[in-house]
Amino acid sequence: MSQEIQTLESQFMNQIKKNTGMTIAMGVLVMIMGIFAMASPFIAGVSIAMVVGIFLIIGGIAQTIFAFKAGTGLFTIIIGVLTVIAGGYMVSNPAAALATLTIFLAAYLIVSGIFEAMVAFQAKPAAGWGWALFSGLLSILLGIMIWSQFPLSGAWAIGILLGIRLFTGGLTLMMFGMAARSTVNNLTQQ
Repeated sequence: MSQEIQTLESQFMNQIKKNTGMTIAMGVLVMIMGIFAMASPFIAGVSIAMVVGIFLIIGGIAQTIFAFKAGTGLFTIIIGVLTVIAGGYMVSNPAAALATLTIFLAAYLIVSGIFEAMVAFQAKPAAGWGWALFSGLLSILLGIMIWSQFPLSGAWAIGILLGIRLFTGGLTLMMFGMAARSTVNNLTQQ
């Protein structure tokens, strides 16, 4: 019985070890994508605007079909059609859509930063409240910077933020894979 358990453990460890290489490779790939997005923020931003537009078109079509089939009324049909039109506009005018997304991003950062700072002050005696306050103030500052640089910020803000997010996400994935590989190596050597 113990031989079977050792065989299962060995197979399990081999599977983890085999998959860590893919995890590390995917992390590196995502980091490279982040670097490209930061190097060409306008192209990355326009791409995001177009993808959002495509999703709006698909969602609007689905909503309109649902409205007709379910008989939910004229208002639901109008919303579906308007969603398709908004998506079509975003796909056909990605630079204008990027500007709109940048305004929403700036407003989101400011509002979420204010609420995060308020929560930090409510949690003030608790450990870590200072970091929450710092994060909130940083969010407000970033939102104000994007807003004050508009319309110039529309050309870079979304792409740079996407690039940073991809880079840090890829780094996390790569580090997770390396940690898993190290753990498996340590366990198999014992």
